[in-house]
Amino acid sequence: MSDISHRYQALKLEIQHHNHCYYVLDNPEISDAQYDALMQELLQIEASNPEFVTSDSPSQRVGDKPSGGFQTVTHAVPMLSLDNAFSNEDLTDFNKRLQERFNHIEPFSYVAEPKMDGLAISIRFEQGVFVQAVTRGDGVQGEDVTANVKTLKSLPLKLSGGEIPAVLEVRGEIFLSKKRFEQINAKQLEKGDKTFANPRNAAAGTLRQLDPKIVAQRQLNLYLYGWGEVSSDWQMPENYFEVLTQFAKWGLPTNPDMKLVTGVKGLTDYYDDLLERRERLAYEIDGIVYKLNNIALQQQAGFTARAPRWAIARKFPAQEVWTELLGIDIQVGRTGALTPVARLEPVEVAGVVVSNATLHNLDEIRRKDVRVGDTVIVRRAGDVIPEVAGVVMAQRKDELPEFSMPTTCPVCDSEVFKELDKAVYRCSGGLFCPAQAKRALEHFVSRKAMDIDGLGKQLVERLCDLEWIRHPNDIYRLHARKADLLSLDRMGEKSVDNLLSSIESSKQTTLARFIYSLGIPEVGEVTAKSLAQHFKTIDGIQAASIEELVAINDVGEVVAGHVQAFFQQPHNLEVINDLVNQGVHWPAIEEVAPLAESESVFAGKIVVVTGTLTFGSRDRAKEILTRLGAKVTGSISAKTDYLLAGEKAGSKKTKAESLGVQILTEQDFLEMVGEIDG
Repeated sequence: MSDISHRYQALKLEIQHHNHCYYVLDNPEISDAQYDALMQELLQIEASNPEFVTSDSPSQRVGDKPSGGFQTVTHAVPMLSLDNAFSNEDLTDFNKRLQERFNHIEPFSYVAEPKMDGLAISIRFEQGVFVQAVTRGDGVQGEDVTANVKTLKSLPLKLSGGEIPAVLEVRGEIFLSKKRFEQINAKQLEKGDKTFANPRNAAAGTLRQLDPKIVAQRQLNLYLYGWGEVSSDWQMPENYFEVLTQFAKWGLPTNPDMKLVTGVKGLTDYYDDLLERRERLAYEIDGIVYKLNNIALQQQAGFTARAPRWAIARKFPAQEVWTELLGIDIQVGRTGALTPVARLEPVEVAGVVVSNATLHNLDEIRRKDVRVGDTVIVRRAGDVIPEVAGVVMAQRKDELPEFSMPTTCPVCDSEVFKELDKAVYRCSGGLFCPAQAKRALEHFVSRKAMDIDGLGKQLVERLCDLEWIRHPNDIYRLHARKADLLSLDRMGEKSVDNLLSSIESSKQTTLARFIYSLGIPEVGEVTAKSLAQHFKTIDGIQAASIEELVAINDVGEVVAGHVQAFFQQPHNLEVINDLVNQGVHWPAIEEVAPLAESESVFAGKIVVVTGTLTFGSRDRAKEILTRLGAKVTGSISAKTDYLLAGEKAGSKKTKAESLGVQILTEQDFLEMVGEIDG
C-alpha cells in the first residue's frame, strides 16, 4: 500500500471519529478549522485518486449515526451538507463551474444567507400543522426531537395564510442568541454546573435534553433556509428567494439578513459587508451560504454524494481555534494589578497569528479549569484582545497541576496581596515597582499631590524612558542633571530653572498632601486628610493596625488593607525615607478639638461640596465641615444629608434635587457655622 493510500485510510478513520464526537456526543475534540483542514486534505486526495473513493468515505456522508437517546427517523429527503469556499478565488471557481455547466454568459442570481453556527433541523407540517422535528443526524437518519422543538416560540405550530401544501418539510438552523448564551452560562455558574464553550454547543446540548421544560427555559431560536419533502399540491415558485418569501408569509422565521445578489461581485460584496457587521449581529455565524436562485437550474445541476452542486459555504476566518497552552505568565499593570496571560503555541485566529491571550484573573482560570499543558479554545472577535474561552477537556490526558498566583511581584519582588471581595491581585510596591513607575510619578507630581509645576505627563515619560527617574525620590536629584535636562528638546534655560525651582518648592508640603502623593490604592484626598489628622505623623500611620485604621472616618476594611500593605513593603519605606532625607517636610499637626455634637448641626452628617465659593476654596469649606464633625464625601447619594452648592454647581446639584437632598447656598452655610476661627 502506497504512502498516499495509507494517509487516505488514516484520514477516513480520523474524520469518522471526529464526526461521531461532534454530531453524536456533542463533544468535539478538534476545532472547526482543524476539521475543515482534514476534510480538504481528504477531498484533494480523492480528486487525484478517484479509485480510492468508497461508500464509507466521509465525503459520501454528512455527519454520523444518531445516538440512542431519541427515536430514530429516516428523512424523506436526505439532509446534505455543503462544499466550502475559503477565498474569493474559490467563489469565482464555483460560479465558473455553473456557467460552464449551463453554457451561461449572463451573471447568475444567488441568494446569500448568513451561515448560522447552530444545529441543523428538519421540521414537518401536515395540513399546515406542526407534527415532527428531526435532527440532521447522518443525513439519512436523525433523532426525533419534536417535543423539544415545540417549545421554540419562533416556530408557529400552525401555518397561516393560503395555498399551504398538505406536506411541507422545512429545513433550518436552531441557535442561541449571544445574549441568551451569556445568560445561560451565568446561571450555570450560579448552580456550580459546567459552562458551555460556545453558543453552538449550548444549542446542541439544549436540544438533546430529555426534559422539554429545560429546553423551553433556554429560549432557543430558529431560522429556516430550505425544504425537504413538499407535496405536489403546491405550485413551487421558480426562484429560491420566492420560496423563502412564501415561508415568511406562512409565519415561518427566515433570516432578515439574507439578500439576493448577482454575479461574483455580488457574492464578494455581500461577504465583505457581512464580515464587517459580524460582531454586531445578535447571533454567531461562521460564514455565508450562497445558493443558485433559479430552482430549475438547481435541479439540473444536481448533487454529489454529500452536497448540492448549486450551493457553497464561504467560510469566515475562524474566531475560535484550538491550540496548546504552553505556560501562564504574569503581567503587572500601571496600577499594580497582576494579570495572568496565556502563552500559546502560535496559531492563526481571525486572520492574525496569536501567541498570547488574556486569562483575566485567577477566578476565571479556576472557573474554566485552565491548566498549563491543556488544549485550549482561543477566541478573537474583531479587534478584541484574544482570550482563552475554555478548555477542550476531551484532550486532557493526564492530571495537570492547578495554577496559583505568585506571592511576590515578578517585576519588583514586593509582596502581592488580594483585594478584599475582589478578584484582583496587586503588587504592593507602588513607589518602587518599575511596572507602576510612570503612573506613580505622574500622580506624585500632580497639582493636588506634590504640585511640581513643569513636570507633566510627557516629560515624566521621557525621563522614565531615559531612566533618569524611576521612583519619586529620584525627582529631587534632578538638580544634578541640569546639563542633561538642557539637552532635551523644548527644554531651554528658563524652563529647566523653573522646573528645578518648582521641585525645590515642593519639598515644603503637608502630611495630608504627602500621603495622597504616595498613590496608595483607594486613598484619595479626603482619606489622606483623615489619616494625617488622626495619626499626626507618617510613623504613626506606618505602625497602625487594621483595627486602628478602620476606626477612622472614611476608612473601611478595603482601604485599611491597602494602607497596611503599602507601609509593610520595605521598598516603599526606602523611597519615603529618602524623600524625607532629601528635605521633603511638613509642619507638625496640632490637635484640633472638634466642636461638641450639640454645638454643630453638621456633626455626624454626610456633606458634599461643589461649585465656586466666594469666602474661600472648597478645600477650606471641607476643613471647616470636618472640624464640625461632618463626613465630607465627593459624590451625591440618597444618604447625603447636605449639598453645599456654590456658583456653577452643575450636575451634582441636579442630582441632589432629584434625590431630595437639602441644598445649602453659601450664605446658608455661613449662617449655620457662624464665626469660625482660622
